Amino acid sequence: MSEFLQRPASDALPTPQEDPAGAGGSRRKVFIKSYGCQMNAYDAQKMADLLAPEGFDETAGPDDADLVILNTCHIRERAAEKVFSELGKLRQTKAERAAGGLATKIVVAGCVAQAEGAEIRRREKAVDLVVGPQSYHHLPDLLRSGAGTLGVDTEFPIEDKFDHLVNASRERVRQRGPAAFLTIQEGCDKFCSFCVVPYTRGAEMSRPVTAIRAEALELAQGGVRELVLLGQNVNAYHGEGPDGRVWSLAKLCAELAEVPGIARLRYTTSHPNDMDADLIAAHRDLPQLMPFLHLPVQSGSDAVLSAMNRKHKASAYRDLIAQIRKARPDIALSSDFIVGFPGESEADFEATLELIRDVGFAAAFSFKYSPRPGTPAAEAAGQVDEAEKRERLARLQDLVEGQRQAFNRAMVGRTVDVLFEKKGRHAGQIAGKSPYLQAVQIDAPEHLIGEVLPVEIIGVGANSLFGRRTLAAGVLEVRA
Repeated sequence: MSEFLQRPASDALPTPQEDPAGAGGSRRKVFIKSYGCQMNAYDAQKMADLLAPEGFDETAGPDDADLVILNTCHIRERAAEKVFSELGKLRQTKAERAAGGLATKIVVAGCVAQAEGAEIRRREKAVDLVVGPQSYHHLPDLLRSGAGTLGVDTEFPIEDKFDHLVNASRERVRQRGPAAFLTIQEGCDKFCSFCVVPYTRGAEMSRPVTAIRAEALELAQGGVRELVLLGQNVNAYHGEGPDGRVWSLAKLCAELAEVPGIARLRYTTSHPNDMDADLIAAHRDLPQLMPFLHLPVQSGSDAVLSAMNRKHKASAYRDLIAQIRKARPDIALSSDFIVGFPGESEADFEATLELIRDVGFAAAFSFKYSPRPGTPAAEAAGQVDEAEKRERLARLQDLVEGQRQAFNRAMVGRTVDVLFEKKGRHAGQIAGKSPYLQAVQIDAPEHLIGEVLPVEIIGVGANSLFGRRTLAAGVLEVRA
């Protein structure tokens, strides 16, 4: 829906023409808090990039912000309640700043905005604007509006929002580090019975190859070495290629692997039914495509998978994993699991544990089922008791944590390439990621940040690997 609620002109933010530097002669400040998925993180960066030409610089907190944006996620339990809790704090901050003569605007963006925009405006009068994930490219126009037409914009626009987004400056890209998100696909047509994504992000849409490559080139020229390709159903990518034909994700990856400076490619999140032979072969043939794959299965029970409308069986998932591992024997896997889905019996849950034991995962994300309003599963019979869900989740997490730790311990003595992204926890230390997305820390100078270097793994912590690299002058070691 699109609803612009009229306010007095004096209530609008000053336009760049009226006050290009903001009150007091300095640029204005924006604080963006992003929840949930990696695509939300990408969207938050794009909002910051859109607002930079409007005179806004990012700040680390809301206390000194002229504009506060909550970029929300609707996937997890009690998502809306968490947003309203945060808005209550922001209402107080807004009032305190107003008492000092400082204006603050509050924007709610993202998937909660899309699903519950009118309710947000009804319950929290401190909110000035609600904008959905497909409409945030309108932010500059809405905030600049001298007529004060601030309200709710949660349409699925006909125009492609990516045509209106701007790329970050090279300086801003460098500040964000050598790994970057790049959205290539949005929306989902799968309609899993537990999921709100088709309702909040809309139908599947894939960006053209030329637009993606242009953004990748800009990022590479800003020092990015690793691209993480994003989509709600990323391996269903079917964008128009420069030849006018529909390109697959595998073909797109091959194109992006040729971008100068790009050393690594990853993609997330995938659906097993869209993991085709070409994409499996790409993992075998493209050295830039990292040997780590997030492939959600959700359950190991065929009855539960059917109730979830996943359109595949547990045996098909096992067979798919076997094909992937045949093509790329060193690949590591992660997955998503939902426990306590409506109708899940103890036998169904045990089938999930059996699948986990059979496959073996380097990492996993697991959650208790929580009803999402408007989804079929929310009204399904056989809702599982909360205490039973907690107990099952604890058992599953104990199993996958054991697999994660075993995978990490098996890294000791191996030498792997690490992309160093930032300073480490201690002075003289830098930190990065292994090909398997593990955090790795070594003692080395800061000028190596942004480089991909071979590292021998010599130790394992709770959440990090510790390593050393051999140089002509000797060995640099980490302090664990």
